[in-house]
Amino acid sequence: AQGFLRRRDPKSTHTATILGYPISIFFIVVNEFCERFSYYGMRAVLVLYFKYFLQWDDDFATTIYHTFVALCYLTPILGAIVADSWLGKFKTIVYLSLVYTLGQIIMAISAIHDITDHNKDGTPDDMTLHIALSMVGLLLIALGTGGIKPCVAAFGGDQFEDHQEKQRSTFFSIFYLSINAGSLLSTIITPILRAQECGIHKKMQCYPLAFGVPAALMVVALIVFIVGSGMYNKTAPQGNIIVKVCRCIGFAIKNRSRHRSSQHPKREHWMDWADEKYDKLLIAQVKMVLKVLFLYIPLPMFWALFDQQGSRWTLQATTLNGNFGFMTIQPDQMQTVNPILILVLVPIMDSVIYPLIAKCKLNFSPLKRMTVGMFLAALAFIAAALVQIQIDGTLPTFPSSSESQAKFINMVDRKLDIKAGINDVPLEPYMGSPDYLTFTDTFQLQLGPNANYSASLDKGNRMSTKFEDIVSKPEQGANAIRFLNGFNADLNITSGEVLFGVTVKNNMSAYGDVPQGNAKFSIKGAGPGQECFFEQQFGFGSSYTMIIKPNFTFGCQNSIQPVMDMSPNTVHMAWQIPQYFLMTAGEVVFSVTGLEFSYSQAPSNMKSVLQAGWLLTVAVGNIIVLIISEAATLDDQWAEYILFASLLVLVCIIFAVMAYFYTYMDPAKIEAQFAERKPEELEPDEKDRKKSLEMTKKDAVENHKEDRRSSRGSSSDEEEVQTKI
Repeated sequence: AQGFLRRRDPKSTHTATILGYPISIFFIVVNEFCERFSYYGMRAVLVLYFKYFLQWDDDFATTIYHTFVALCYLTPILGAIVADSWLGKFKTIVYLSLVYTLGQIIMAISAIHDITDHNKDGTPDDMTLHIALSMVGLLLIALGTGGIKPCVAAFGGDQFEDHQEKQRSTFFSIFYLSINAGSLLSTIITPILRAQECGIHKKMQCYPLAFGVPAALMVVALIVFIVGSGMYNKTAPQGNIIVKVCRCIGFAIKNRSRHRSSQHPKREHWMDWADEKYDKLLIAQVKMVLKVLFLYIPLPMFWALFDQQGSRWTLQATTLNGNFGFMTIQPDQMQTVNPILILVLVPIMDSVIYPLIAKCKLNFSPLKRMTVGMFLAALAFIAAALVQIQIDGTLPTFPSSSESQAKFINMVDRKLDIKAGINDVPLEPYMGSPDYLTFTDTFQLQLGPNANYSASLDKGNRMSTKFEDIVSKPEQGANAIRFLNGFNADLNITSGEVLFGVTVKNNMSAYGDVPQGNAKFSIKGAGPGQECFFEQQFGFGSSYTMIIKPNFTFGCQNSIQPVMDMSPNTVHMAWQIPQYFLMTAGEVVFSVTGLEFSYSQAPSNMKSVLQAGWLLTVAVGNIIVLIISEAATLDDQWAEYILFASLLVLVCIIFAVMAYFYTYMDPAKIEAQFAERKPEELEPDEKDRKKSLEMTKKDAVENHKEDRRSSRGSSSDEEEVQTKI
């Protein structure tokens, strides 16, 4: 009965509570859950969308991915300035959420292949339109998600009054939980949606659904937030502290440059040159902020490695075997390992690891923890390099630009011995050579450069037909299958929705992508009753030529000989778990500790400045990925992993030296020294500012008391309920 209560007069924003909590915070928590689901769900499948839908190569897909992430962490500064200096938090969240929602909808539309698939073959005919829509959508999403990032949590904190400190603390815990819950569920669900097939003319991987569901969640987030509008405590813009700090620093630099001559005495710190315009307390606070920001300089290198979980590591997973027996894991679903491990490792670190270190009387300070976190991230990339070396060992050797390759297929019922250049190739009946032979000249097969060929041989050991093969490994677990027809009649071959077409005698069908597992093929002839079914078990990412023997009868199973062209992926996706574990452990030790350290070292009114600086390190880290990926032209992916790991170790050493010379501060104590100064110790302009500040505070207190008196009303029953709550 006492759960709901409306307070304040009609002129003021009323507040409703449940068990001491403002009802408005529930709208904010639901909004944050839906928004994080929308963002992480879209981002989970983004790099695969670039690679498989837009047909970009790995390097360019990685470049655009990290450009997008960098923008998402640059725009929070803009959002904070707009909210605090112009629109206020509520209007900023609403307006930028509209931009955000529009961006998600455009991304979903850009992934619909049918809108430009005029020939109905499943491939967009106007890729430029899809790319343009994608870039517009991503730009709007970056502006929206980054712009509201610094506003939502702070807006939630504004809903509480001074006597609700305990509830405010609980709110931030629930708020953080909603972020992790949204990201975890989305990285599980959206890859599953992507793996579905959809389309009007031809079924393809369902990127429209994978982007459409996050777009729908963003619509829900916006609606829920607006519905709670009448219950929010909306504070007017107070002026942005980031702008004030920048102006103070700018004035100090400008003033110092004006007084470089020797006749002007030196000052203890270069920020003291702002003393002519700004009070000493603000200058002292800026000094504290700059001291911490200086420590931030090496930090972007950690994020350069960390954010590659969504790009390089996801692309690496496409070449791994994701069959876990009871289920098949999609490459982009491996990203869920990170939030799952966070939920496990954070309490273990806080409750077990840190207390054990403390009992051993080791000084494991915050900066030392961050150093360890950076080192763990470097180890994670070394682990990724080791996995990549295993992957590379299972891949076939593809021809270079000056080479060509060929394999031979015996189409007669006896053993053949083939002489190809310096190569002796013995062939069993209806079998192919186990490996491709590499040639640096045209040889008698008349091979073209940079291509793979298969050549079928007739009874006189002569090449009867030459067929061009694929020159890349099948990805995402697909198996590239084709049929070589040795039967003296046309055959029509299908497997589910995969059409291999009609093959004539001594001719090869087109490649068809068949999923892993047991595949069933239908082989039909021209006459009545000429149909049989052939079954074959396939692994993860192989390539086969299925030889239909000359003595083929419509008994299928005994008349077809599979020849493996490329072996399936033998490296399992579970080998990525160690690198994810090391990276997540590094994140817990580095990121959580870094935020805690920044908060403890920040002045009371400049927590947001350091938060903006922290987000800026994430953006710069993604820019570093762009620079290194473009500058370091390494042929082997494992070498790039080692390069990133080496750079982080180097930066880790530099950070450790900087941390060694860092002196921890007590901002509250430093600020108290200025607050306790006597009037005669103040400069004339400081006296005026302090007097003005005291008058402003006095007026604010009187206005607050008046509001409290008017909000109580004349009802003694309401007064009694308020007293109980």
